[in-house]
Amino acid sequence: MNEQNERNHGPQRIDAIMLAWGLDNHDLVDVSLEQLTHKQVQKARAGRQLTLKMMQKVARALNVAIWNRLDEAAREVYYEYIHRDLFSYAKGYDPEWADPNATLVPQA
Repeated sequence: MNEQNERNHGPQRIDAIMLAWGLDNHDLVDVSLEQLTHKQVQKARAGRQLTLKMMQKVARALNVAIWNRLDEAAREVYYEYIHRDLFSYAKGYDPEWADPNATLVPQA
C-alpha cells in the first residue's frame, strides 16, 4: 500500500454528523476563530488524515456551529464532540460509539 492510501481513511463520522445537523463546510469556517478554511473542513469530512491539532480545531468549530443552533434547554444537555468521536483514525476512536446528541438533532 502506498503512502497516499494510508493517509486517506474514507468518509468520517464528522461528515454524517454535519449532514444530520444540516451544516455545510462554510458553517464551520464562519464560526471558527482559528482561521479554519473550507479546504481543511473538506479534508476532514473526506477522511484525509489530519494532525491532532487540526482535528481538535475542526471539532471546536463543529461544536460552536451546533451550539449556535440550540435553544437554552438543549444547551444544558448538549455533549461536546471531541476529535476521537469524529475521526476513525484518532487515538481512542470507538466504532460502537452512539451519538449522545442524537435526540437533539432537528428532524426534517
